[in-house]
Amino acid sequence: MANIKSAKKRILVNETKAARNKSIKSKVKTCVKKVETAVANKDAEAAAAALAVATVEINKAGSKGVYHKNTCSRKISRLAKAVNGIA
Repeated sequence: MANIKSAKKRILVNETKAARNKSIKSKVKTCVKKVETAVANKDAEAAAAALAVATVEINKAGSKGVYHKNTCSRKISRLAKAVNGIA
């Protein structure tokens, strides 16, 4: 356990940020799963709608610094490719 006041503050800040990042990552994973489920069911309409929602969530996560911008691009690209493959 930290003894220095600034180190104690850092621990609190890190816990807060970790909780926020976990929440955002969970939201992204849920959106991605919805797209993959729609693709597996070959439901083009639902997949396209889910892709739009997932794209927004992934970009938000990227702008908040949860994911690197290239990671966001890669995730969106793979989802888009999967959705376009069922059309």
